[in-house]
Amino acid sequence: MKKIVLFTIFCLSIVACSKNEKFGENSDFSDLCQEYYEERLSFFPLEATSQGDNRFNDKLPNDLTEKFRNDLFNFYQNYSEKLSKIKPQDLNEEEKLVYQNLKYSIEVEIEGMSFSSHLIPFQQFWGLPLTMGQLGSGEGSQPFKTSKDYNDWLKRVDGFTAWADTAINYFNKGINQDIVLPRSLVEKMIPQMNSMVVEDPKTSLFYGPINKFPKEFTAQEKSVFTQLYTEAISKKLIPTYKKLGEYLSNTYLPKSRSTSGIGTNPNGKDHYNYLIKYWTTTDKTADQIFQIGMAEVNRIKSEMEKVKSEVKFNGTLNQFFTYLKTDKKFTPYKTPEEVLAAFRNIQKTIDPNLKSMFNNTPKAKFEIRRTEAFREASASAEYNPASADGSRPGIFYVPIPDATKFNTTSGMESLFLHEAIPGHHYQSSLQQENENLPKFMRFNWYGAYGEGWALYCESLGKELGLYKDPYQYMGALGDEMHRAIRLVVDIGLHAKNWTREDAVNYMLANEAISNDGAIAEIERYMAIPGQALSYKIGAIKIRELRSKYEASLKKEFKLADFHDEFLKHGCMPLEVLEYKMDAWAEKKTKK
Repeated sequence: MKKIVLFTIFCLSIVACSKNEKFGENSDFSDLCQEYYEERLSFFPLEATSQGDNRFNDKLPNDLTEKFRNDLFNFYQNYSEKLSKIKPQDLNEEEKLVYQNLKYSIEVEIEGMSFSSHLIPFQQFWGLPLTMGQLGSGEGSQPFKTSKDYNDWLKRVDGFTAWADTAINYFNKGINQDIVLPRSLVEKMIPQMNSMVVEDPKTSLFYGPINKFPKEFTAQEKSVFTQLYTEAISKKLIPTYKKLGEYLSNTYLPKSRSTSGIGTNPNGKDHYNYLIKYWTTTDKTADQIFQIGMAEVNRIKSEMEKVKSEVKFNGTLNQFFTYLKTDKKFTPYKTPEEVLAAFRNIQKTIDPNLKSMFNNTPKAKFEIRRTEAFREASASAEYNPASADGSRPGIFYVPIPDATKFNTTSGMESLFLHEAIPGHHYQSSLQQENENLPKFMRFNWYGAYGEGWALYCESLGKELGLYKDPYQYMGALGDEMHRAIRLVVDIGLHAKNWTREDAVNYMLANEAISNDGAIAEIERYMAIPGQALSYKIGAIKIRELRSKYEASLKKEFKLADFHDEFLKHGCMPLEVLEYKMDAWAEKKTKK
């Protein structure tokens, strides 16, 4: 794998530069960054919508076609050539940081386009058929406030019907090249498609915007859009989902593979090595990550043994897991609102202590909501970022299909720190609110940085006044164990020929998780190889940096300053991050 270039000149210049320098002093470079961002949005209009940029809300490009992919490749190549004409020595401190981020982003995207990922258009965890449900329900980032908004969505529906036909075509191309999904994943996709097929359009989740017309709409507008949406649901959306479900069931399922990992696909090993790099932003090998995972599993297991002893549980660790999963005292809730109230109480507990850890906090509003019913059964807790303009709050979604089965030892406190505050809400909000950054960085994402930060935030529990209950601390250890196990099973599946059952059994042996839960997790890793590696690899690096600066700076080290500098420029590759943070620490020593 090509080694990430070391940015020595970049680092030395940061130490030497004036703290007052800002991005934008070199107009040629700032113009290039803005042009890159704007042109890229035309390829990815759904990203624009999620950012609250409504200019592309009617666009849904057919991103599977050879033409789209060729155009996208040429776009990246064009900007790679333009960037090569920018001389780093002509840039100031902030601009050099932006330069390295843009260079890395373009290079990793170009490398990724050499693989045939478009031959698997979607799976049970990610993909446009699922995204359409979230957008069209009226509860997602697609706005339904004006007549234009309602017309924009109808155009996207037309785009989706064309996309679905193309998806079937490329699934077939994948079959011909032996690049197909595992059978167990296809079996999950079929009911997802079938659930969108209803007899009465009014019962479709896509009818949601009709049930929530803006109060400003006239009776005529309501009548016209009711008819248009009813027809779109009955004549376009339902037939499209029906077609996809039938294709997956009748044609694709019989051709799906019995193996679990991407490594068994043609060129699968090289593709997985790329995905390791893409998700971790490091040059770590599969074997190195596997060994890190095994060591972390053993370390966390010893911490769990301490908690077991503290609560005086007599039995093995696995018996303790069973106790945590089955004892009725750990499922005290009767209603979803009680679960949501418990999360709100966590927020109240940490609020006073956040001030000592962060000088800068987001302007964006924050809400805790129950996950929508149509996706609740198979959803995980998640965070949906606020819009950049503040019109949509950051939302922490909690799936509660049955409140009486919601287990308090599942790591409620650590989950909140990760998905909500100060995890994803602080990181994503501060990033996009920093108008001194070029837009491509305000809305950029690297899993190792973003998920690494969120996992690191789980480790702040005791400092924030949480984990006083040993069972909640056990839940936090369980969450950390879960991310450590991911390093082992993801590599096992995709680089060591583990079966789905091998991975499930390893997970069951090392954490308190149900069999169904373990299967769902392992099938997620089968669907999106490498993504699960980003959390732990990123968190380890952040903790390593914090410990290094605590030791080197001693009394000069202030945790709030460290956190502020870490979050200041948003997501970036871990190596660029380390150089940036080293330069920050160097400045501290020279004061």
